[in-house]
Amino acid sequence: MTGTARTVISGFAFLEAPRWRDGRLWLSDFYTHQVVSARADGSDLQVEAEVPEQPSGLGWLPDGRLLIVSMRDRKIIRRETDGTLAVHADLGAHATGHLNDMVVDAEGRAYVGNFGFDLMGGAPLEPAALHRVDPDGTVTEVASDLWFPNGSVITGDGVLLVNETFGDRVSAFDVTAEGRLVNRRVWAEFGPLPAERSIEAILAGVSVAGDGGCLDAEGGWWIADALNARLIRVVEGGEITDEVKLGTNVYACGLGGSDGRTLFACTAPDFDETARASAREAELLAVPVAVPAA
Repeated sequence: MTGTARTVISGFAFLEAPRWRDGRLWLSDFYTHQVVSARADGSDLQVEAEVPEQPSGLGWLPDGRLLIVSMRDRKIIRRETDGTLAVHADLGAHATGHLNDMVVDAEGRAYVGNFGFDLMGGAPLEPAALHRVDPDGTVTEVASDLWFPNGSVITGDGVLLVNETFGDRVSAFDVTAEGRLVNRRVWAEFGPLPAERSIEAILAGVSVAGDGGCLDAEGGWWIADALNARLIRVVEGGEITDEVKLGTNVYACGLGGSDGRTLFACTAPDFDETARASAREAELLAVPVAVPAA
């Protein structure tokens, strides 16, 4: 179902949040503080925005304006049509850790997760909330007790899926017309919740550390397994239908290309902040797959 991986771009710090839009792949690079875009073959690389407090999740409002998660100051930044940047929402009074990944729905509502604790400082894990940011910047908590909410998507039939990196699972919610999240359930479970809260114990025990993810046209959820150097395709219920080992750690993935059948993967040697900020070893790889993007 998959082919051989090729390198698309290299020489970055830590790439995240790959998104395919308007014939280009868009990405955040944590420690160069840039949002960049390129063609599917890596050519025509452009800097789209500079985000000093570390960019992460990306999405677009219905009118085409880009939204960018600014991790460290816990804000969402909006890029206006003239390229200038403005604060779209401030989650400083809501999030309990760095903001993380994000999905934006067709109404322009952004659902954004956060770390919930000081990951890089070695603090014990604390569950985090998922917040909705409305188009006018209003912030509302819509889910709680998530074990490091990470990559997420909203399916065509209105279900939000979210990877819980340290919870060994994917959770699902129905999205109401008003943007509330209801009917929470486990969409895929790979192991029990960790019995301990220390990061060392969690990293040693989690089976699938789901980081970024993307949905294909047959309902398969591709997951970057951050602790096992692989991409896996999962279907509802937890069956792993495909596995791609890249020989290096992978932290996010996105489907794109002209026919939607290229799986782009953000790779790096590890996720240690100090090591990644001081090196330029992150790469974007591409793997052909049979089932196109949703």
